[in-house]
Amino acid sequence: MLEEIINQWKNDPEIISNISRWEILPEKKAEYASFPEWVEPQLKKALQNRGIDKLYTHQAEAVETVYRGNNAVVVTPTASGKTLCYNLPVLNRIINEPHARALYLFPTKALSRDQVVELLGLVEETGIEVNTYTYDGDTGTSIRNHIRQKGHLVVTNPDMLHSGILPHHTKWMRLFENLRYIVIDEMHHYRGIFGSHLANVIRRLKRICRFYKSNPTFILCSATIANPRELAETLLEEPVVEISQNGAPHAQKHFLFYNPPVINRELGIRRSAMLESQKLAARLIQEGVQTIVFTRSRLGVEVLLSYLREKFKSLPGHDSGLRGYRGGYLPNERRAIEEGLRRGEIKGVISTNALELGIDIGRLDACVITGYPGSIAGTWQQSGRAGRRTGQSLAVLVASSAPLDQFMVNHPDYFWQNPPEKAMVNPDNLIILTNHLRCAAFELPFKEGDTFGNAPVQEILDFLAEEEVLYRSGGQYHWMENSFPAEEISLRSATSENVVIVDNTEAQPRVIGEVDRFSAPMLVHEEAIYMHGGQQYQVEKLDLEEKKAYVRAVSVNYFTDSNLSVDLKVMEVFEEEKEKVHRHWGEVRVNALVSMFKKIKFNTHENIGSGPVNLPETEMHTTAFWISFPEGTLKGMSRSEVQSGLIGLSHLASHLAPLFLLGDPRDMRAVSQVKSPFNELPTLYLYDNYPGGVGYSQELFKKWKEIFNTARQRIYTCGCLEGCPSCVGPVEEVGEKGKEHTLQLLEVLCP
Repeated sequence: MLEEIINQWKNDPEIISNISRWEILPEKKAEYASFPEWVEPQLKKALQNRGIDKLYTHQAEAVETVYRGNNAVVVTPTASGKTLCYNLPVLNRIINEPHARALYLFPTKALSRDQVVELLGLVEETGIEVNTYTYDGDTGTSIRNHIRQKGHLVVTNPDMLHSGILPHHTKWMRLFENLRYIVIDEMHHYRGIFGSHLANVIRRLKRICRFYKSNPTFILCSATIANPRELAETLLEEPVVEISQNGAPHAQKHFLFYNPPVINRELGIRRSAMLESQKLAARLIQEGVQTIVFTRSRLGVEVLLSYLREKFKSLPGHDSGLRGYRGGYLPNERRAIEEGLRRGEIKGVISTNALELGIDIGRLDACVITGYPGSIAGTWQQSGRAGRRTGQSLAVLVASSAPLDQFMVNHPDYFWQNPPEKAMVNPDNLIILTNHLRCAAFELPFKEGDTFGNAPVQEILDFLAEEEVLYRSGGQYHWMENSFPAEEISLRSATSENVVIVDNTEAQPRVIGEVDRFSAPMLVHEEAIYMHGGQQYQVEKLDLEEKKAYVRAVSVNYFTDSNLSVDLKVMEVFEEEKEKVHRHWGEVRVNALVSMFKKIKFNTHENIGSGPVNLPETEMHTTAFWISFPEGTLKGMSRSEVQSGLIGLSHLASHLAPLFLLGDPRDMRAVSQVKSPFNELPTLYLYDNYPGGVGYSQELFKKWKEIFNTARQRIYTCGCLEGCPSCVGPVEEVGEKGKEHTLQLLEVLCP
């Protein structure tokens, strides 16, 4: 049926007129290598029983590299057999050395459990005793001690390693004394704030390994990024061998860039990407093509799921076969969806990037990506979720009206000719480093002159001693607080706290989901519509102190979206360049307040009402790049014209910056000030949306010309008259001639 749909779309004027690129990726044959001679016979036989008679070339190169004792990073596409690159050397070592241990790290609990199923199957085939366990927050207390003593392969996630294993290393002596391999899968996921935390968790892990006199080999696996070896060596602070020549086969894939039609040329308004994705996905699902639809937000998942379920209304008691999948769903709910996909019982799933990771969800035939994921790497990762090794697959990128989406869909060569982006981490972010030093000191005392990885930390240790967090005695720093530091530190966000969603519809309240503390004011303020599994709930009360949001099921024809007001002040300048324009990189304080919410009508997406949000503001110290326009550069522009141009520049820069960084648009924010308190000049700020900063703003300080040249190109190629969401923003936000005023500022920046 997929081949038939592809042929129909080629001949459908309504479809083909919206496609800016139709790329056909040819089928690729496999490249094989023999099993190394050192592979134990029972392991080789077990693999042969599973249909693996030889290795792909990249698998053979990887296992040889690891066998020789070198750290390795394997960088090949989705479904290329990366799992065997670590399972084979690990199991082979345990067969030869029964006391050997290995630690597997996956970014999510779902992925950990998925990999254990795969491992157990292979172990059973070998007929040897290899105790393989998942150790995470869902692991029962009765089995935990058994895992510590008997587990050969312990599969966990960075969060559990951080808070549940390293602080209790004395209970894990047998693991750490015999630890031979550490596997870090989905390495590309560890960028930005999460990667910066993980680098410090690895510093703590290696410190404990040295204490127990073990020196494990690291095996990392990643989807394609521009700097895999650099990222791996930053995370490990050790040399790493890169393996990136893929020997796996892949089927023919049709990859479409689809731009929704313009419905108002003057205002540059296009048909909603969500509605176009619904139309394309509905056609595929209707014809029996198992499909995954990716969207950028939790809200997007729920809205799109509602639209598709409405389209496929089933008889009472019959399952539509459609599911949503995102963070905030409870673990059992997510696992049931994964199993339904593997069995083919679920016809379509609408997901955030939570299913972008390598969870086994079978071999889907089609993938619809609603809105550019923010990076070339992310786009390849999502599109790779569809495609069998034989036959055809289809991936469709449906562009939104955002400038980044419009740049990509109107310049498809940029996507096809450029490598994936560079992944960035900043392990020495002062806030992150200090927090992990506290955790490390709890685990083992520090001595004077000690380093923490490559970071000199004497000054921080002295500060913690002055604050009476550490006790200095005999040239050592000991933990002295009563608190347990790891519990206070989240690896994934600025806060360790989550707000649980409590459904009060029935007499017996029940927890249906959760959101992080930072997002709660935006998503579950009072009167917000919270959506879960396609069902609407209205928030009756948000209790931030108790970390609970109370909701009740409703049926209304709208969803809600909130507005964030931001005030920014410069605290310290790290670098500056004063030429025609003034550029700075430094520390800023950001005060944010959720001020109001809008009611957005289903299907038409029109604004049908609004209301206030009465919550306290939040404060964050982070790093920012900012650029100021001295008076003489503005060529007589009035104050209102400068303001209009700055708003347009903010819109463009914040959306286009991810082209040059492996970051999500939500990782960076833009603020403009017509008269900045810092220097009394018109100024545009781009700041890292994380406490302490991750490094994005420093990179922007270096790459500013590329970003603003791309912004100018986006304006010139946009067909609107005065401004629209695809370039400088809607006319009602930038004002009349907003496009012209933004271009005037860009001519100053990039003459």
